[in-house]
Amino acid sequence: MAKLMWKPALAESLHPLLRRFPDVVDLPTTASTITSGDALIASYNIHKCVGQDGTFRPDRILSVIGEIGADIIALQEVDQRFGDRVGLLDLDAIHDQCGLVPIPLTPTRKGHGWHGNMVLCREGTVKAARQMALPGVEPRGAVIVDLDLPVGHLRIIAAHLGLLRRSRAMQVRAILEAIEAEHDIPTLLMGDLNEWRVGANSSLRELEQRFSFPSPLVPSFPAGYPVLALDRIMGNREGLVACTEIHDSPLSRMASDHLPVKAWVHFETSSQGLRSAA
Repeated sequence: MAKLMWKPALAESLHPLLRRFPDVVDLPTTASTITSGDALIASYNIHKCVGQDGTFRPDRILSVIGEIGADIIALQEVDQRFGDRVGLLDLDAIHDQCGLVPIPLTPTRKGHGWHGNMVLCREGTVKAARQMALPGVEPRGAVIVDLDLPVGHLRIIAAHLGLLRRSRAMQVRAILEAIEAEHDIPTLLMGDLNEWRVGANSSLRELEQRFSFPSPLVPSFPAGYPVLALDRIMGNREGLVACTEIHDSPLSRMASDHLPVKAWVHFETSSQGLRSAA
């Protein structure tokens, strides 16, 4: 079977179509809309450190993480998928150059993360961390971390959802059930959710019970010419996440097949805005 490759010409041809549906994605821009907040959060699918040129370069991923300068970053695909599932990053270098340390997990074999998911934090106290195996055809997982930060308490749910729509819907329900008992905690759901649709056709629609979707969505895939909003950061309180944007640089467009997404978290403006299930 021939391998399908993403062609820039195909991506460019889709842009006129996408302009007819501005609620689906926002077209990429190099202008920053993020100003400031209490903490800078990011999510990044590092594609096992294989860049757009097909080469394995963990040093480029490290440099992109440094460019972002996030206080908390959720990474996906940090381990080899098969075999010993060895971790692919130099965690000591990330600490030395970026000031970030991984949230302690029970990794898969020799890996850094749980089903490839890892959360790095600049400062704070880890109150709890748990690992979820998500339902579906493919092996997928999520990490739920409770942090006491200098600016307040925050829960992070870092996930990489499946490629199949039915599996993603099941995984969303599992995540919502896992946090139902403590849904009043300020919470961010972030990661590669593998969904670009919105509304009734989206496999993520049940998330709207608890989480606000930033509008408009920003495209993060493919990195060379992004048109699909696969990567998301969303909060369970109005105003917790003011907006999201891609981290777009020459290096980020080469280092992985996804661009990172980032957002400022605002604790004070979200204090009264808890979303409740209908």
